[in-house]
Amino acid sequence: MGRTVRTAALSTTSALLLALAAPATGAVAAPVPRIDLKVLVVDDGGPATAAIAAELDGSGTPYTLLDLSGTNRPVIDAGFLADTVDGRPRAKYQAVVLPSDSPAGVGAAELAALASYEQSFAIPQVDAYTYARPEVGLDYPVNGGYSGSLDGARAEVTAAGKAGPFGYLDGPVPFEDNSPSVGESYAHVARPAAGADFTSYVEAPLPGSQQRGSIVGEYRHDGRRELVVTFVYNQYQQQFRLLARGIVNWLTQGVMIGAARNYFAVHVDDVFAADDRWDSVLNCTPGDVDCPPGQGGEPDPIRMTAADAQYAAQWSATKGFTLDMVFNGGGSELFKEENAGSDPLAQQLTADRNTYRWVNHTYNHPFLGCVQNVTVVPWVCTKNADGSTQYVSQAEISAQIGDNRAWGQRAGLPLQTDELITGEHSGMKILPQQPDDSPNLAPALVANSVGWLGSDNSRDPAQRQVGPARTVPRYPMNVFYNAGHTREQIDEYNWIYTRASDGGSGICETAANSTCLEEPLDTGTGYASYVVPLEARIGLGHVLANDPRPHYIHQSNLAEDRIAYPVLNRILDDYAALYADNTPLVNLRHRDIGAELRDRAAWNTAVKAGQVTAYRIGDAVTVQAPSGVRVTATTPAGTRQNLFLGTTGFGSPYAGSVSGWVAPGLLQDRVSLSLPAAATPAARTAKTPKATPVPPAAPRLPLPSGVRQRVPYGVTG
Repeated sequence: MGRTVRTAALSTTSALLLALAAPATGAVAAPVPRIDLKVLVVDDGGPATAAIAAELDGSGTPYTLLDLSGTNRPVIDAGFLADTVDGRPRAKYQAVVLPSDSPAGVGAAELAALASYEQSFAIPQVDAYTYARPEVGLDYPVNGGYSGSLDGARAEVTAAGKAGPFGYLDGPVPFEDNSPSVGESYAHVARPAAGADFTSYVEAPLPGSQQRGSIVGEYRHDGRRELVVTFVYNQYQQQFRLLARGIVNWLTQGVMIGAARNYFAVHVDDVFAADDRWDSVLNCTPGDVDCPPGQGGEPDPIRMTAADAQYAAQWSATKGFTLDMVFNGGGSELFKEENAGSDPLAQQLTADRNTYRWVNHTYNHPFLGCVQNVTVVPWVCTKNADGSTQYVSQAEISAQIGDNRAWGQRAGLPLQTDELITGEHSGMKILPQQPDDSPNLAPALVANSVGWLGSDNSRDPAQRQVGPARTVPRYPMNVFYNAGHTREQIDEYNWIYTRASDGGSGICETAANSTCLEEPLDTGTGYASYVVPLEARIGLGHVLANDPRPHYIHQSNLAEDRIAYPVLNRILDDYAALYADNTPLVNLRHRDIGAELRDRAAWNTAVKAGQVTAYRIGDAVTVQAPSGVRVTATTPAGTRQNLFLGTTGFGSPYAGSVSGWVAPGLLQDRVSLSLPAAATPAARTAKTPKATPVPPAAPRLPLPSGVRQRVPYGVTG
């Protein structure tokens, strides 16, 4: 019985796919071509093609990279680009990315083969960075245009761009200017050539005039479509990050294997506990391990008040943004012991419990790795008599997890019990003192059914398995845990990031990944003028990079001067000014971020191994991946997933499309999607195209040093 049902299911699915691809009744028509959903990226080693490839990598979109410098690279000819499968013409690539419209290293015959291929199968081409000239539908810049730097300029998406591939943007496209001494951009800004069928999507101002010229636009000619990009960029620059989604939207005609969204989550660590305060005289933190024992007298802790909690709830409601409260219940119990049994902060936060998400941070935040010897600075691991490392016991780790979970449940906090972030990410390896995970951590995680464990992205960036749990790497924001006032933040900032000759520690002169401030920041103005814009730019950079990893701050940063809010406000406000309402920030909780990273890792492994097959025939899309690997795709609104019996909606709306993760339905071994007919690009029957003249080679294109090599955002870059 089971075997008969299986055969029927496959036959029904096959019949459905054939029906979707069948020509209209009447005369026998040539079969609709199969278009493989993979991009051809022809790479000349420049930053522009590398940036587009990085965007495809980040979204999990399959592509073939053809390295023009390779001695044994394949020749681009008809056989390389197309063939026939099961009697049906097949285009091996849904789109082509070239370094420019006529790149060095691509011969005339190869350009002719590409032109013929694009005409035959309606394949779009992106010129990643090219000179403005009539061969790409633009007038020369000398004819009322401009060639030069756009550092600090503000480009704009046109009405056609908003109605087309860049509809997720509100309009402004600011160009970075991170260093006044380094050129970071170069563009050829031009008007459409006379008689050209050219639509401008993004325009930049022409210096000395009120007019603008195109830097991104579509040129239609000879039965082909080209996206002409006349500014240069690298994958890290904000202007590219803003436009990358639209470039890929246009490239894939809205039907893409892979997906990208803009994510932002903020964890607030040590909630209910107190954080030690920086001492501007000792240049360390009394009570913490960076001060020798006994220095500084009694610690002066920083702890939120009930008024701070009220402000946090109001801020969250006003911004429409949910904070993740990473809590230590023992901190509240200690406060009550020292304050006649009362904790107004806990009362306020628990009253507002549903305003936030809550994550277990252990009961009272001990270090759960090796037993620390803090009689020396920096601390070291205590050794047993036989020289082995002494670790905090499994029983202690388990009690810290379980006791805090129980405290949160008694307080009525809406917990996901499989989430955990240990104090200081302890228990996991930390260099140089503890090169391996504690052997007692994984068994404690098993005993407490922990599935998602926070890690520090700055030292442990890749998701990995720790016993039963997968890690969720978190970005530390450079808003210090031991600062409640801006003056404390800047004093410590100056200590870390100024030269010894300027009164700093001099660490910046020797650290591999740091640079020094030109001069110490003013303690009164430096936070608002330097740290806030810098940290906001870094945070927004993560948001725009399709990176779901959360950021973390500390409860101390929501107390006293409430120094975290200016940074968070800047990120949220800048994002709102750049993106349309159809592209909101995606604010996931801890475990959902972990699941996203897990699914991406499995998918990307399968894509890189060539284990994913995806193609479109008319309005039918088919994707086959290894068993157990979920498929990710982005398609037009109205797309349906075909099941054994009936259909169901695919994905969820984002940026004018629908996207998401999906698995094959019951009794299916592949994902089958039906595109809405109105959104399906018109398929062409393969035919012999007319000859297309090969454009002459473009002039040599300038590449400023700030594009060839990433310009750091600042001292933390």
